[in-house]
Amino acid sequence: MNNKKVRVMLLVVAGIIFVATVFVIVTFSGWFEKGEGDTIKVGFIMSGSSTEQGWNGLHYEGIYSACKELNIELLIKENIKENLEQCKTAIRELAEEDVDIIILSSYGYAAEVLDVVKEYPDITFYSESFDYYGDNLNCYFARIYEARYLAGIIAGMKSETGCVGYVAAMPNSEVNRGINAFTLGVKKVNPEAKVIVAWSNSWDDADKEKDLAKKLIDEKSVDVITYHQNMPNVIEIAEDRDVYSIGYHENYDGASDKFLTAVEFKWDVTYKELLLDYIRGKSDVVNTYWFGMDKDAVGLTDMSPVISQDVLSEVEAAKLEIVSGYAIFSGKIYDNNGVLRCDDGEIVSDQILMKSMDWYVKGVEVYEE
Repeated sequence: MNNKKVRVMLLVVAGIIFVATVFVIVTFSGWFEKGEGDTIKVGFIMSGSSTEQGWNGLHYEGIYSACKELNIELLIKENIKENLEQCKTAIRELAEEDVDIIILSSYGYAAEVLDVVKEYPDITFYSESFDYYGDNLNCYFARIYEARYLAGIIAGMKSETGCVGYVAAMPNSEVNRGINAFTLGVKKVNPEAKVIVAWSNSWDDADKEKDLAKKLIDEKSVDVITYHQNMPNVIEIAEDRDVYSIGYHENYDGASDKFLTAVEFKWDVTYKELLLDYIRGKSDVVNTYWFGMDKDAVGLTDMSPVISQDVLSEVEAAKLEIVSGYAIFSGKIYDNNGVLRCDDGEIVSDQILMKSMDWYVKGVEVYEE
């Protein structure tokens, strides 16, 4: 091989090494900023216990799985109640532990800690509320309304009375879009059906949730019921009253076949993605994470054997449509006051879904005690 060819080959090799080095530095700049060998620390604040069933337990499993896979240290603050100044204290304690990231895993935290977040500009915060953003405050959730829509199809096809019950926490955009998506699913397959919503005004009020479930069953003849709270108290009543139920978060241990399925988050998917972006140095670029069925971030749990093949086929067809890009909130949609909210050829924007869904689709009725 002559000297000219050798020089050319050396230049090519040097070029490849240079490009690869630049790629590694850019891709993993988050690691290098922290210092070689340093471990990233994540502080995780939750409203309940890591061992409990429902919302908090599944969040913990998701963040634990993501941190373990990415070799990230996880520090947990459990049983931090909203609106009691406890979250502020938890943030300050985590900051003393030199965490890099703090995740606020309950909806109400962000509103009460905005001033504290600003005190720690070097910590990246992630909040479950789409209402607040900041230089170091990003938002995340999952499109659980997509799974609610599928659950609504099941409820609509199983209901014989045409009355479906829904015990909900409080009327914010998160809860409202779930109610609306569920109702659209019900009415897709059962156009004359209605969804009767009863408000508990709390994420955790077992007595109130159980009482409302009883009233919807006894007074409104609902024969399928679901809920949007942290714990499966409504399912307990449904089992006692022998009516169909649809859960939230996970399957209900020991339930009968009347427990049809549950809508579920797969939090490890979302947490892994936002943590990877932090590692890549993108925490100041991506300010909203909102994944759905296309990322396998939400779905339904195992189905009851009482669900017929016709129902399963309808659900599977709807799921394929969503994964292929179908927007649930699209086409002609009237609210329950007769106002046109979306027309043919239109799609309700993510901005409205996230922040200003303060209306209910046709078919929703609010229970008045």
